[in-house]
Amino acid sequence: MAVISRTGALRTLLLAAFVVTTATVHARIATQDGTDGDALWVPQPELARVASIGFQSVVSDYHWLQAVQVVGASIADPSRSAPLLGRLVDVVTTLDPWVDHPYRFAAIWMTDSPESVRKADAMLTRGIEHHPDEWRNHFYQGFNRFFYLEENEAAAESMERAASLPGSPRYLPQLVARLRAGGDGLEVSAAMLAELAANAEDPYEKAEYEKALDEIETERIARSLDAAREEFRRRRGRDISRVEDLAQGPDPVLPATPPEIHGWEWVIDPASGRIVSSWYGVRYEPLLHAAVREERERQRGVKLVPYTEAQ
Repeated sequence: MAVISRTGALRTLLLAAFVVTTATVHARIATQDGTDGDALWVPQPELARVASIGFQSVVSDYHWLQAVQVVGASIADPSRSAPLLGRLVDVVTTLDPWVDHPYRFAAIWMTDSPESVRKADAMLTRGIEHHPDEWRNHFYQGFNRFFYLEENEAAAESMERAASLPGSPRYLPQLVARLRAGGDGLEVSAAMLAELAANAEDPYEKAEYEKALDEIETERIARSLDAAREEFRRRRGRDISRVEDLAQGPDPVLPATPPEIHGWEWVIDPASGRIVSSWYGVRYEPLLHAAVREERERQRGVKLVPYTEAQ
């Protein structure tokens, strides 16, 4: 009969207690919407590493499944659970640093604040250390640096490294050049998002990127209306009272008002005075933190009225 050493028995007991405690706490996730998930307990990565010696892959897989479950339960906006997701993925990648997708998973969902984006950036750096030839890690890092942190030079460096690796898209060198030249932010964002959507590894990711592409297309039309509004002011010496004024009168600025792509309307927001889609209610901003996203989703249920009607 084998004799279990005191150290081995202690380690086994510690692991059992660790797994039972973690499982009990995480059992709450399935009954929550993910918005208050920060109250859930996740072990410090070093504690998890010590407690799971010999079982690192098992414990890593367990916490990875919890991270996926948090995203699945956070129907409205998984990024609001970014702190919890960050702690879970930190455990996953500490116990098994050779995993691949979890690094990019963190980059996708940890976007509720600049602090979360920087933590995700650090995780991607860890992923790059263990997967130096994976171009996607560099690409995701470059995207987040550009889109959320507005660090164009750092983004260009990441994209340049991605472009040098096998399997990367052929257009990346041109994207790097546009970043370094300070190219139009909407066009650069659209090019990056299109690539991310094409390579999305699950439906949640793809939906997020397609939503951002939709906002960019809406913003592109809104900016063309801004230009037409300026021309209207120049010609008439006054401002428009409603967006339709741009296509009316004896000398219209536009032959017709472009349709709103969701079938709603172009209106003047009474609060900001800007031309907005009544579908979104606000103008496109890449640095959308959780509170802003939540307000935008709320506004979608309230159709804005034309500026003259609101006064």
